[in-house]
Amino acid sequence: MSQTGVTLVVAWERGRGRIELELKMIFNFIFGRRKKDRQAKAGALADLRVGESAILSDLELSPPVAEHLMNLGFVPGLVVKVLRSGPGGDPRVYRVDGAEVAMRRDLSRHIHVELIGAPAFGD
Repeated sequence: MSQTGVTLVVAWERGRGRIELELKMIFNFIFGRRKKDRQAKAGALADLRVGESAILSDLELSPPVAEHLMNLGFVPGLVVKVLRSGPGGDPRVYRVDGAEVAMRRDLSRHIHVELIGAPAFGD
């Protein structure tokens, strides 16, 4: 996956202004990826147990919802970990890119991941 950060700075002389804008482009998400064969350890984010980690692989959501989640850090290719679960298992708290995000299972069923390993003892 291609991820590029670009910073754009605009300044003008006579007026008092300066605009700084940071763009984060994720080309594979925007332009689509080729579907690869799913491994046996692939599944939905909702299927992970507390303590398990996985790599985000696909967001099958409407573009506004997917963009919002990507702004929160749910970018394909990054590692996500299930930290804890609410009463009855919903909502769940996930750690991705240093941020902790609570999400309901009905939304996390549409986020596909690839399992990277079982939790270590005491993790």
